[in-house]
Amino acid sequence: MKKALITGITGQDGSYLAELLLEKGYEVHGIVRRVAIEAPQQRLGRIQHLLNDIELHPASLESYPSLFKVVREVQPDECYHLAAQSFVSYSFEDEFSTFNTNINGTHYLLSSIKENAPDCRFYFAGSSEMFGKVRETPQNEDTPFHPRSAYGITKVAGFDLTRNYREAYGIKAASGILYNHESPRRGFEFVTRKISSTVARIKQGKAKELRLGNLDAKRDWGYAKEYVEAMWLILQQDDPTDYVIATGQTHSVREFCNVAFEHVGLNYEDYVVVDPAFYRPAEVELLLGDPSRAKAELGWKPETSFEELVRMMVEADLEAMS
Repeated sequence: MKKALITGITGQDGSYLAELLLEKGYEVHGIVRRVAIEAPQQRLGRIQHLLNDIELHPASLESYPSLFKVVREVQPDECYHLAAQSFVSYSFEDEFSTFNTNINGTHYLLSSIKENAPDCRFYFAGSSEMFGKVRETPQNEDTPFHPRSAYGITKVAGFDLTRNYREAYGIKAASGILYNHESPRRGFEFVTRKISSTVARIKQGKAKELRLGNLDAKRDWGYAKEYVEAMWLILQQDDPTDYVIATGQTHSVREFCNVAFEHVGLNYEDYVVVDPAFYRPAEVELLLGDPSRAKAELGWKPETSFEELVRMMVEADLEAMS
């Protein structure tokens, strides 16, 4: 039985990935902060239904000894490094914490694998935010990076660290450059979940408006449950390499609002208020991925349409509030 170790197992991607790996017969281990184990109802919500089937280990991305200890004990065959300070807007507010957690955490984990489990395959969760001020559209694996946030900068650093450990030490390490991927498990601080949950609240008379920033920002949005399948496929390749994972289609925040409000029979223009407070200091206007390599080499392609994804999220929030 293969053993997998997941950082960020309590998040959207981590919970879907844990489910997938359990279905494939893996022994699944997850790294969580000790406070999460001590307060499971509040902090382990997305994986409550899996707690009897997985093993959790207290550790911190900011502590090399704690990560070293977990890797030494688990001896994983595959490690999926998903944990990060991942909310882009917050990364502008606290750059130091974002750099410390995201860059050092990745470095600590790679070093721990090199020292304790050198045959372990390592997956790094890259991001389309690495492209930032894009040099070309669509972006592929060879497109130069120009990050426009502390978060994007840390992801470029993690990508380079992963590649360096692959080239310098022979670690079977690879990165998935994932474009925006959403689901009903997305955190409420992210714009997509903010939209879907507020639409549900407005429909039920619990809210009167939705305040957003740049409605014309465009993103390549996919379904998170399908994207974790790509993560697994990336680590099954004999020669580790990096892949763009995207739908190849782009939609604006305005379009997301339109589909979400239309689903409940409302007009978004009657409720959406543009608030300059939600604009980024350095905006990323357009992100669009080219998933051709993933399709050709992994056999992966997205199945859920943009409209299906938006409606799924609104329906889930309506049901939760009922």
